[in-house]
Amino acid sequence: MDFINKVVVVTGASSGIGADAAVMFAKQSAKVVLVGRNEQALNQIAEQCELAKGIKPLIVIADVTNDHDLENIITQTIETFGGIDVLVNNAGVGFNGSIRDGVELFDRAISCNLRSAYLLTSLATPYLVKNKGNVVNVSSVAAMRPIKDIPFLPYCISKAGMDMFTKCLALELGRDGVRVNSVNPGGTKTPFIEAAGFSKEDADKLVEHRNKFYPLRKMAESEEVADLILYLSSDRARSITGSIFVIDNGEMLV
Repeated sequence: MDFINKVVVVTGASSGIGADAAVMFAKQSAKVVLVGRNEQALNQIAEQCELAKGIKPLIVIADVTNDHDLENIITQTIETFGGIDVLVNNAGVGFNGSIRDGVELFDRAISCNLRSAYLLTSLATPYLVKNKGNVVNVSSVAAMRPIKDIPFLPYCISKAGMDMFTKCLALELGRDGVRVNSVNPGGTKTPFIEAAGFSKEDADKLVEHRNKFYPLRKMAESEEVADLILYLSSDRARSITGSIFVIDNGEMLV
């Protein structure tokens, strides 16, 4: 499995799943575009990518909720590498909130977790069609059932929308040879929980609880999710499209 001469755009590449996926793509000789808001973190990931095969990645500082920034991702990618083969829509944020909190959190969740992926994919589509590329959306098991132990209503809705986006887009672009799939992690060891507004103490308790009660008695590592993203992006998955792949250590079973 290699990505020689393949251009791979990864949003949310400054940490967690996105960062690990970017480095893995680089190790497989991809020309990687690192998208995120944290320039210092992106520079560190870029160093790891370049060390892998000596291919310098492109860093694009962007807020995915800003339309101009999304347009700039595509512009810089085409100017630097001349095309797009793989788009990984990984950027997303957890929103700790309920129906009692009004509509603001809902609007923010949709803007960051769903609308950004929709617009970026729309902008990338001509290049993906030209190269018969593919899209991998990073969703969540929260798309399939409510999260019971924390109020995450806006997040769950945004990820349910992402799964339908995956299926509809796969149907639309399949005739052009473009595949679209989704990776839906369960609890994963990343900075996600704290970024969603939980204290480190509460985040640690949540990890401890999940390690105890998941069927496999552990949470996923971000590298494991990144492995699945690479597989679905590769020619080894050339007959897979419109599929939702759960990686959750059995979380959906309990």
